[in-house]
Amino acid sequence: MVFLAAVLGLFIGSFLNVCIYRIPRGESIIWPGSRCTKCGTPVKARDNIPVISYLVLGGKCRFCAEPIAVRYPVVELLSALLAVSLLYRFGPTPAFAVYYAWACVLLVITFIDLDFQVIPDRFSLGGIVVGLPLVYFLPVTYRDALMGLVLGGGMLMAIIYGYYFLTKKEGMGGGDVKLLAMIGVFTGWQGVLFTVFASSLIGTLIGLPWVLLKKGPEGTLKAAIPFGPFLALGALIYVFWGQLLIGWYFGFLG
Repeated sequence: MVFLAAVLGLFIGSFLNVCIYRIPRGESIIWPGSRCTKCGTPVKARDNIPVISYLVLGGKCRFCAEPIAVRYPVVELLSALLAVSLLYRFGPTPAFAVYYAWACVLLVITFIDLDFQVIPDRFSLGGIVVGLPLVYFLPVTYRDALMGLVLGGGMLMAIIYGYYFLTKKEGMGGGDVKLLAMIGVFTGWQGVLFTVFASSLIGTLIGLPWVLLKKGPEGTLKAAIPFGPFLALGALIYVFWGQLLIGWYFGFLG
C-alpha cells in the first residue's frame, strides 16, 4: 500500500503541476494536454512520467532543449511524500483520503502564492464548502470545525486591521484570512491557534533573513513575502505532530 500510495502521489503531483501553472493564468486544466511551456509542443506520454522523464531528459524539453523547471519533479515528490506520510499517520481510512486531498490543495496554494502572491478563492472558499461535510470522516468534531472556521477568519482579520491601524500600511491580504478559515474547518480551533503560532515562527525564521537580503537601494525593506505557504506548512505540521508538540510545549513549561 505504501508503494501504491507513492506511485499515486507522483501522478497526482503531475496533475497538481498543471493546476499550479494554468489556474492563475486562467487556462483550462483539462484541455489541451500537457505541452512545453516554452515552445508549446505537446508532451508525449513517454516524456510525461513523473520524475523519471525529467531525469531521462536531463531537465530539458526534448524538442526545444529549453530547461524544464525543477519545480515539476519537486511537486511530484512532495505529493508522493504527503501520500505516504498521511497513510502512515491515518492508515487506509477515509481520513487519509480527505487529508491527502486537502494537503494537495495546500500544495497548489503554496506554489501559486509564491509566484503570484494570490490565493484563489476556489481553493479557500471552495475548501470550506467541500470540507464541512467531510468533517464527519476526520478526527475533528463539527463544533470544533465551526469554531475553527470563525476563529481562523476572525483572528487574521483582527491582525490585518490592527496592523493597518498602527502602521497605516497593508500587511497580509484577504486570501490569507480565507485560507486560515479553511484550515480551521479541517483542524478545528486548536489547529488554527497552532497554525498561527507555527507559521509566524517559521515565517520569522525564514522571512527575516530573506527581507534583509532584499533590502532596497536606500536601505529600506521592500521585499514582499507571501504568508500562505507558511500557513499551509503550519497546518500540515499540526496534522502530523500537533498534539505531540503541544504536549511537549506545556510539559516544558512545567
